[in-house]
Amino acid sequence: MSDKIVAAIVQHAVSDNDKQKNRDQLAFHVRDAVAQGAQLVVLPELHDTQYFCQVEDTDLFDLAEPLDGETYQFYETLASELDVVLVISGFEKRAPGLYHNTAQVIDGCRGRAGTFRKMHIPDDPGFYEKFYFTPGDSDAELNGFRPVQTKLGRLGVMVCWDQWYPEAARLMTLAGADLLIYPTAIGWDPNDDADEQQRQQEAWVTVQRAHAIANGIPVIVANRTGYEASPVDENEGIEFWGSSFIAGPQGEFLETVSSEEVGAFCTVVDMKRSEDVRRIWPYLRDRRVDAYSNLTKRWLDQD
Repeated sequence: MSDKIVAAIVQHAVSDNDKQKNRDQLAFHVRDAVAQGAQLVVLPELHDTQYFCQVEDTDLFDLAEPLDGETYQFYETLASELDVVLVISGFEKRAPGLYHNTAQVIDGCRGRAGTFRKMHIPDDPGFYEKFYFTPGDSDAELNGFRPVQTKLGRLGVMVCWDQWYPEAARLMTLAGADLLIYPTAIGWDPNDDADEQQRQQEAWVTVQRAHAIANGIPVIVANRTGYEASPVDENEGIEFWGSSFIAGPQGEFLETVSSEEVGAFCTVVDMKRSEDVRRIWPYLRDRRVDAYSNLTKRWLDQD
């Protein structure tokens, strides 16, 4: 593991489903990040198209590609040219009728280092992901909460809705992750009032900073921004709230991005601080692993 790395988050707005146009824009931001010294670049969730899960439409399965499809090939070429560790996100066609929301880690000129298939799948108004995505494999040998080894360290990559679950962050940490990474596509329903929107956004930031604190490791969060209208009703849609950030192992902000900004945003992450922090806050030492068996149950029914 490197003692210090320069990490970058790309905050991106998507205007349409022209994949090549979106890839070219993202490649511009990745190159800019590397020009700023970035060794690790994280892209938002499902970054090559608009967020299509606002509706349930079987035709939209045509957006999916196999792991080695043209999207991966494009970013593999880019990462190899720049020798940068790149975290990408896409709609995977694994087999006929079997689709995933999948992040891939490209370790520079060494190629794909690993994948993560989104484990927690939401199904809410405007976020109809259960229609499209099968949950990731829970078997650690297939996928599960297993970090990806790269030249910079072990990256605990998860995807969006996974970011709300402390169990997932803990399991990644216990498997040896040096930092947690969340490609994200989250925003507001424009029908919510300003107070509700603020509460939602602050909860999103708080829970992920808490993962950093509870596990003593940095967290990187890359969200998209901009308004995307519903494919079936231009008066409905999602205002993605941006606000991407990088936090240190005590939850401290190392880099923050405003709601509207687009581009590559870099900061130095001191990876050795995790050791120092865990020595004074030894949560892993004091865990009562003998008392947690009920966590594997959906609910504890009351007598």
